[in-house]
Amino acid sequence: MNTTAAQLQQIARHWPDLTDALSAPTQHAWPPVELKGYLNAVERLDSVEAAALRALERSPDQLGARPVPISLRVHDTMRLVETVLLDTADRLARTVQRAPMQPPKPSRAAVARTRADRVFWEDRARRAEAARKDADDPRRWRETTGRTAIRAALWLSARALGASGPFRPLTEREHRHLATVAAGALGRVEAVLDLADIRRELTAAHPCPCGGTIEVYGGGGAQPVARCQGCGAIWSEQGVIAA
Repeated sequence: MNTTAAQLQQIARHWPDLTDALSAPTQHAWPPVELKGYLNAVERLDSVEAAALRALERSPDQLGARPVPISLRVHDTMRLVETVLLDTADRLARTVQRAPMQPPKPSRAAVARTRADRVFWEDRARRAEAARKDADDPRRWRETTGRTAIRAALWLSARALGASGPFRPLTEREHRHLATVAAGALGRVEAVLDLADIRRELTAAHPCPCGGTIEVYGGGGAQPVARCQGCGAIWSEQGVIAA
């Protein structure tokens, strides 16, 4: 399997995880809240998100249950990735997807009186059925139905693999564009789910007490850790590891 197809299928597999993460209490911001506290390097992401979530909630004096807050970071990532996948599928289908077969023109029904008549009407019926099946082929991409991120990712993956169907093969340029879309979309999904390895230097506004630059790294399931490039002090979510 080529890389592009594998990345698109990975997006489809991760999509339910994104849905679960929408309302999960797990912190998905980077660096994690606890580590930010030890570093005193808060970049205001959490306070901004909290304020936005409060604005989305109903007023406390209203009756009934209030909606469960969602993670705006996960929500925005899902919207962006879904929009990109759907737009890419729409554009690609317009150029690589063959138009449906044309059914026979309508005509008045007639009684088949001769063998030639029977052959004509049987052939007409076969062509009409073939056109119907071709138009209803589930492998076709449609701009009006089935518009989900998962289906778009899997349909694009099939195009990257050159799967059979009413399509022509992708050109080299189309392959390159699809590869860029797949890599970018998967990168965003993995980042918001904390599946990707991340390494980042904090700005000069948040130096170590020694004045050195702090580098934060982790992700991919690893415990987030920060290290001062100057004095070598190391922090984790549990506190100072070495100083």
